Amino acid sequence: MTTAPTLAVLGGGFSDDPDTLLDDFVLAATGRPRPKVCFLPTASGDAPGYVEKFHTAFAARDCETSHLELFRRTVADLRAFVLAQDVVYVGGGNTANMLAVWRLHGLDAVLREAYAAGVLLCGISAGACCWFESAFSDSFGPPAPLTDGLGLLPGSLCPHYDTERQRRPGYLAAVKDRSLPAGWAVDDGAAGLFSAGRLVDVVTRTPGATLHRVTPGPDGTAHETAEEARLLGG
Repeated sequence: MTTAPTLAVLGGGFSDDPDTLLDDFVLAATGRPRPKVCFLPTASGDAPGYVEKFHTAFAARDCETSHLELFRRTVADLRAFVLAQDVVYVGGGNTANMLAVWRLHGLDAVLREAYAAGVLLCGISAGACCWFESAFSDSFGPPAPLTDGLGLLPGSLCPHYDTERQRRPGYLAAVKDRSLPAGWAVDDGAAGLFSAGRLVDVVTRTPGATLHRVTPGPDGTAHETAEEARLLGG
């Protein structure tokens, strides 16, 4: 298990990419020889195909896999189950619905405790947005500000920054008019690792893809700064 509160924001992984590079990056970040990885498919309504895809993708890797369903819940003690993991990996889907279900089951408090205890939290799309105070989310249709994230990391997040047409201009406008706080935008193919609330590493499987810092400027605009990313598998 990691020793500091650690989060990985993914712009890809087993559900999107033809290789294992970003997921291997997450496993390596645990520092464990055979980490325990739990998949949370809540944002997809616990879609069985998504769960199966996770187990298939990780079966050949040196890790122990499990998943936690809430729509067909079988785990009584969520706290004990989650705190026994080295990685909690959250899938994509509807961020707002996922957060509501987590709160109904008390999983939000469990995840906060796991984060403080050093369980590495990560995810793609909704599974990346949820850890921040707010996000540029398509939970209600076209991407728009969503302001009730878990707040484990300050500010906001925008996923799919370079691949979905509405994301970049919409996120810049939201930060510019301060309907969203300053934050991060992740390109598909890239990932950022945060330790104790600070960005400590940026990697990419796609040349040119990276993590961007987006802040409101005194001149009434939004400014973006691209982080330098290490190319995986190069």
